[in-house]
Amino acid sequence: MTDAATDTNAASPSLNILAQYVKDFSFENPGAPRSLQARDKAPAINISVNVNANPLSETDFDVILSLNAEAKDGDKMLFNAELAYGGVFRVTGFPQEHMLPVLFIECPRLLFPFARQIISDATRNGGFPPLMIDPIDFAQMFSQRMAEEQIKAKVQAN
Repeated sequence: MTDAATDTNAASPSLNILAQYVKDFSFENPGAPRSLQARDKAPAINISVNVNANPLSETDFDVILSLNAEAKDGDKMLFNAELAYGGVFRVTGFPQEHMLPVLFIECPRLLFPFARQIISDATRNGGFPPLMIDPIDFAQMFSQRMAEEQIKAKVQAN
């Protein structure tokens, strides 16, 4: 192999999952067993999503996908599931301007199916139908977050 071929291979982008883990998990069913009774209408379900990333080294990053799912019937909470699901990713060969999109779009996209399954299993094990969270558009979430950061920066500059 020539030095040019070696340099090309060394610079090719790579994203590897080194570990996945549940950092924090909570499922509350405060009204059980009454909350498990049949109802006339579906409960109101509110789902919030957040992503954070922290460097562990020059190439390794800890990405945390946080999901919070709350079901209410009127003002009564039926269940609340909170999950912080993490992954340690090795990210190499990406240009600096692509690092944030990789960490905040691609990494949570890889973690999401596993986190979704944990929430689904917990709601089913809690006596409810399994909650299957719809796919999340992490690219749109990232764009919105960047726009909010730009607005904050402008406000702080003034």
